[in-house]
Amino acid sequence: MLHPSYSDLMGIINDRSGENTDKVESRYSVIIATSKRARQLIEGDEPLTETTTPKALSIAVEELYEGKIDIE
Repeated sequence: MLHPSYSDLMGIINDRSGENTDKVESRYSVIIATSKRARQLIEGDEPLTETTTPKALSIAVEELYEGKIDIE
């Protein structure tokens, strides 16, 4: 199981947006954003967060959770 969960990520992203409407309404948006970032990491981009895991997808989830990347 991934930590944080999709619903936690969606809640945090919507809280950060500061808008009256939800920025993220589906898990699909979270999946697309993290997969794009994971591909960037695999291609050689440096992680934006301190982490102990070598897995690109886990790093991307952590970055999204910490607000280092955002969903467009």
